[in-house]
Amino acid sequence: MMKDIVKLGLVLAAFAAAACVGLAFVNLATEAQIAVNAEKQLNESLSGLFSEAERFEDLSAELKSPDDGVKFEAAYLALRAGAPLGLAVKASGQSYGGPTTVLVGVGLDRKIVGVRVLDGKDTPGLGANAMNPTFFVDKSKKTTFPGQFAGKALSDPFEVKNDVIAITASTITSKAITKMIKVAADAGAVRLEASAQATQAPATGGM
Repeated sequence: MMKDIVKLGLVLAAFAAAACVGLAFVNLATEAQIAVNAEKQLNESLSGLFSEAERFEDLSAELKSPDDGVKFEAAYLALRAGAPLGLAVKASGQSYGGPTTVLVGVGLDRKIVGVRVLDGKDTPGLGANAMNPTFFVDKSKKTTFPGQFAGKALSDPFEVKNDVIAITASTITSKAITKMIKVAADAGAVRLEASAQATQAPATGGM
Protein backbone atom coordinates (compact mmCIF):
# COMPACT_ATOMS: atom_id res chain seq x y z
CA MET A 1 0.00 0.00 0.00
CA MET A 2 2.75 2.38 1.03
CA LYS A 3 4.73 1.51 -2.09
CA ASP A 4 1.69 2.33 -4.25
CA ILE A 5 1.27 5.70 -2.55
CA VAL A 6 4.94 6.51 -3.02
CA LYS A 7 4.78 5.40 -6.66
CA LEU A 8 1.71 7.55 -7.26
CA GLY A 9 3.42 10.51 -5.60
CA LEU A 10 6.46 10.11 -7.83
CA VAL A 11 4.29 9.91 -10.94
CA LEU A 12 2.38 13.05 -9.95
CA ALA A 13 5.63 14.84 -9.20
CA ALA A 14 6.98 13.87 -12.62
CA PHE A 15 3.84 15.16 -14.34
CA ALA A 16 4.01 18.40 -12.35
CA ALA A 17 7.66 18.90 -13.27
CA ALA A 18 6.93 18.22 -16.93
CA ALA A 19 4.02 20.68 -16.84
CA CYS A 20 6.23 23.37 -15.29
CA VAL A 21 8.91 22.84 -17.92
CA GLY A 22 6.32 22.97 -20.69
CA LEU A 23 4.79 26.15 -19.26
CA ALA A 24 8.22 27.75 -19.04
CA PHE A 25 8.87 27.01 -22.73
CA VAL A 26 5.45 28.43 -23.66
CA ASN A 27 6.15 31.59 -21.66
CA LEU A 28 9.55 32.01 -23.30
CA ALA A 29 8.06 31.54 -26.75
CA THR A 30 5.24 33.98 -25.96
CA GLU A 31 7.63 36.61 -24.61
CA ALA A 32 9.85 36.23 -27.66
CA GLN A 33 6.88 36.67 -30.00
CA ILE A 34 5.69 39.73 -28.07
CA ALA A 35 9.17 41.25 -28.40
CA VAL A 36 9.22 40.52 -32.14
CA ASN A 37 5.77 42.08 -32.60
CA ALA A 38 6.76 45.16 -30.56
CA GLU A 39 9.92 45.63 -32.64
CA LYS A 40 7.92 45.30 -35.86
CA GLN A 41 5.34 47.80 -34.61
CA LEU A 42 8.07 50.27 -33.66
CA ASN A 43 9.84 49.99 -37.03
CA GLU A 44 6.59 50.42 -38.92
CA SER A 45 5.67 53.43 -36.79
CA LEU A 46 9.07 55.05 -37.34
CA SER A 47 8.78 54.56 -41.08
CA GLY A 48 5.24 55.91 -40.96
CA LEU A 49 6.33 59.09 -39.20
CA PHE A 50 9.43 59.66 -41.35
CA SER A 51 8.81 57.96 -44.68
CA GLU A 52 11.73 59.80 -46.34
CA ALA A 53 14.29 58.63 -43.79
CA GLU A 54 17.03 56.34 -45.05
CA ARG A 55 18.04 55.21 -41.60
CA PHE A 56 17.41 55.82 -37.91
CA GLU A 57 20.19 56.50 -35.42
CA ASP A 58 19.54 55.26 -31.89
CA LEU A 59 19.91 58.15 -29.42
CA SER A 60 18.16 56.42 -26.53
CA ALA A 61 21.14 56.77 -24.20
CA GLU A 62 21.39 60.51 -24.85
CA LEU A 63 17.82 61.66 -24.23
CA LYS A 64 16.51 61.91 -20.68
CA SER A 65 13.04 62.97 -19.61
CA PRO A 66 12.81 66.19 -17.60
CA ASP A 67 9.56 64.98 -16.03
CA ASP A 68 9.41 62.17 -13.47
CA GLY A 69 5.93 61.26 -14.68
CA VAL A 70 7.08 60.59 -18.23
CA LYS A 71 9.71 57.97 -19.04
CA PHE A 72 11.69 58.02 -22.29
CA GLU A 73 12.14 54.43 -23.43
CA ALA A 74 13.93 55.18 -26.69
CA ALA A 75 14.81 57.93 -29.14
CA TYR A 76 15.66 57.75 -32.83
CA LEU A 77 17.13 60.38 -35.13
CA ALA A 78 15.68 60.15 -38.65
CA LEU A 79 18.40 60.73 -41.27
CA ARG A 80 18.48 61.20 -45.02
CA ALA A 81 21.77 61.63 -46.87
CA GLY A 82 23.41 62.10 -43.47
CA ALA A 83 21.22 65.06 -42.55
CA PRO A 84 18.57 64.97 -39.80
CA LEU A 85 14.91 65.05 -40.83
CA GLY A 86 13.39 64.72 -37.40
CA LEU A 87 13.50 62.82 -34.16
CA ALA A 88 11.13 60.25 -32.69
CA VAL A 89 10.76 59.68 -28.96
CA LYS A 90 9.16 56.60 -27.46
CA ALA A 91 7.68 57.69 -24.14
CA SER A 92 5.48 56.10 -21.49
CA GLY A 93 3.52 57.24 -18.47
CA GLN A 94 0.49 56.48 -16.34
CA SER A 95 -2.94 56.97 -17.84
CA TYR A 96 -6.34 56.28 -16.27
CA GLY A 97 -6.18 52.50 -16.74
CA GLY A 98 -2.44 51.99 -16.38
CA PRO A 99 0.74 52.55 -18.38
CA THR A 100 0.49 53.97 -21.89
CA THR A 101 3.25 54.16 -24.50
CA VAL A 102 3.44 56.66 -27.34
CA LEU A 103 5.83 57.41 -30.18
CA VAL A 104 6.17 61.12 -30.93
CA GLY A 105 7.86 62.50 -34.02
CA VAL A 106 9.08 66.10 -34.14
CA GLY A 107 10.48 67.97 -37.12
CA LEU A 108 13.09 70.66 -37.70
CA ASP A 109 10.33 73.28 -37.81
CA ARG A 110 9.47 72.56 -34.14
CA LYS A 111 6.20 70.99 -35.14
CA ILE A 112 4.96 67.51 -34.38
CA VAL A 113 5.25 65.25 -37.40
CA GLY A 114 2.90 62.66 -35.93
CA VAL A 115 1.97 60.55 -32.92
CA ARG A 116 1.39 56.82 -32.56
CA VAL A 117 -0.16 55.29 -29.43
CA LEU A 118 1.74 52.00 -29.25
CA ASP A 119 0.22 50.48 -26.14
CA GLY A 120 -2.35 51.25 -23.46
CA LYS A 121 -4.44 49.70 -20.71
CA ASP A 122 -7.37 52.08 -20.66
CA THR A 123 -11.04 51.13 -20.62
CA PRO A 124 -12.32 49.63 -23.91
CA GLY A 125 -14.74 51.99 -25.61
CA LEU A 126 -13.48 54.95 -23.59
CA GLY A 127 -9.80 55.74 -23.00
CA ALA A 128 -8.76 52.88 -25.26
CA ASN A 129 -10.20 54.89 -28.15
CA ALA A 130 -6.84 56.66 -28.21
CA MET A 131 -5.60 53.55 -30.02
CA ASN A 132 -8.71 53.10 -32.17
CA PRO A 133 -8.05 54.19 -35.79
CA THR A 134 -11.80 54.42 -36.43
CA PHE A 135 -12.66 56.63 -33.44
CA PHE A 136 -12.68 60.28 -34.45
CA VAL A 137 -12.53 63.19 -32.04
CA ASP A 138 -13.45 65.36 -35.03
CA LYS A 139 -15.90 63.39 -37.14
CA SER A 140 -16.19 66.05 -39.84
CA LYS A 141 -12.47 65.78 -40.57
CA LYS A 142 -12.12 62.13 -39.53
CA THR A 143 -9.37 63.06 -37.11
CA THR A 144 -8.31 60.55 -34.46
CA PHE A 145 -7.08 61.62 -31.02
CA PRO A 146 -3.36 61.15 -31.85
CA GLY A 147 -3.98 62.36 -35.40
CA GLN A 148 -4.90 65.86 -34.21
CA PHE A 149 -1.31 66.47 -33.09
CA ALA A 150 0.21 66.15 -36.57
CA GLY A 151 1.48 69.57 -37.64
CA LYS A 152 0.94 71.05 -34.18
CA ALA A 153 3.49 73.70 -33.15
CA LEU A 154 5.32 73.14 -29.88
CA SER A 155 4.49 76.73 -28.92
CA ASP A 156 0.80 75.77 -28.66
CA PRO A 157 -0.73 75.42 -25.17
CA PHE A 158 -1.38 71.66 -25.42
CA GLU A 159 -4.41 72.01 -23.16
CA VAL A 160 -7.19 69.45 -23.31
CA LYS A 161 -10.58 71.03 -24.09
CA ASN A 162 -8.74 74.11 -25.34
CA ASP A 163 -6.47 73.41 -28.31
CA VAL A 164 -6.63 69.62 -27.82
CA ILE A 165 -9.88 67.73 -28.39
CA ALA A 166 -10.54 65.22 -25.60
CA ILE A 167 -11.62 61.63 -26.09
CA THR A 168 -15.30 61.42 -25.16
CA ALA A 169 -15.75 60.70 -21.42
CA SER A 170 -12.00 60.20 -21.04
CA THR A 171 -10.55 63.50 -19.91
CA ILE A 172 -7.96 61.89 -17.61
CA THR A 173 -6.65 59.71 -20.43
CA SER A 174 -6.62 62.65 -22.84
CA LYS A 175 -4.63 64.81 -20.41
CA ALA A 176 -2.17 62.02 -19.59
CA ILE A 177 -1.37 61.26 -23.23
CA THR A 178 -1.21 64.95 -24.14
CA LYS A 179 1.36 65.47 -21.38
CA MET A 180 3.48 62.57 -22.65
CA ILE A 181 3.36 63.99 -26.17
CA LYS A 182 4.34 67.50 -25.08
CA VAL A 183 7.20 66.40 -22.83
CA ALA A 184 8.59 64.04 -25.48
CA ALA A 185 8.24 66.58 -28.29
CA ASP A 186 9.92 69.40 -26.37
CA ALA A 187 12.90 67.25 -25.38
CA GLY A 188 13.13 65.79 -28.86
CA ALA A 189 13.14 69.21 -30.49
CA VAL A 190 16.07 70.39 -28.36
CA ARG A 191 18.11 67.30 -29.22
CA LEU A 192 17.15 67.56 -32.89
CA GLU A 193 18.31 71.18 -33.09
CA ALA A 194 21.66 70.16 -31.63
CA SER A 195 22.02 67.47 -34.30
CA ALA A 196 21.08 69.90 -37.06
CA GLN A 197 23.60 72.48 -35.86
CA ALA A 198 26.34 69.87 -35.67
CA THR A 199 25.61 68.82 -39.26
CA GLN A 200 25.71 72.40 -40.52
CA ALA A 201 28.83 73.44 -38.60
CA PRO A 202 31.79 74.07 -40.94
CA ALA A 203 34.84 71.88 -40.57
CA THR A 204 37.78 73.47 -38.74
CA GLY A 205 41.49 72.89 -38.90
CA GLY A 206 43.68 71.84 -41.80
CA MET A 207 45.13 73.93 -44.59
